[in-house]
Amino acid sequence: MRVHIPIFDGFDELDAVGPYEVFRTAAQVGADCHVSLVTLTDREVVTAAKGLSVVPDGVLPSPDVGDTPDLLVVPGGGWNDGDGDGDGDGDVRREVEAGDLPAAIRAHREAGTEVASVCTGAMLLERAGVLEGRPAVTHRGATDDLRAAGVEVRDNRVVDAGAVVTAGGITSGIDLALHLLDRGFGGNIAGTVAEELAHDRSDDVAVVG
Repeated sequence: MRVHIPIFDGFDELDAVGPYEVFRTAAQVGADCHVSLVTLTDREVVTAAKGLSVVPDGVLPSPDVGDTPDLLVVPGGGWNDGDGDGDGDGDVRREVEAGDLPAAIRAHREAGTEVASVCTGAMLLERAGVLEGRPAVTHRGATDDLRAAGVEVRDNRVVDAGAVVTAGGITSGIDLALHLLDRGFGGNIAGTVAEELAHDRSDDVAVVG
């Protein structure tokens, strides 16, 4: 499983680093799993919401090349009461309005890549058009906006709608990643990773597709 996590200025640290650590740990315990933090364009450093400086692993490839990901995990990073200036407030809104990241998400989904989101990353999935006809969940601060966009919003920690999986609040990205490990590699790998991370898994996962 090749997993790419696209990051941008103002992304929430745990939205990306939580799943990243889950997938990296899976590789360490024997799963054929490779995870990378990527950007849309070549960047030396990306500054996250709380000020963490992150050196990305590379650039998200075009969906028509050989090393495209099997899975995209899209983090959130602010939605309400922000101006999208990279200070951690409203930066998903900035990415939604710019449109480049949603376009990339849509292109990869159309090429067969599975897509997941953490927290307000669901708003990027909605803008990409990949939530159409699928239930989803997001951070409670964006629930009304996601529902207003015509998405059936569920009150679960993780919503598995087949090729598109969404998770609610910030720490739910860990449960999302563990669920995807369970789905892709089986319960032994997922259970071993959860034990390694000393994480009590949530069973609040709705499988609807």
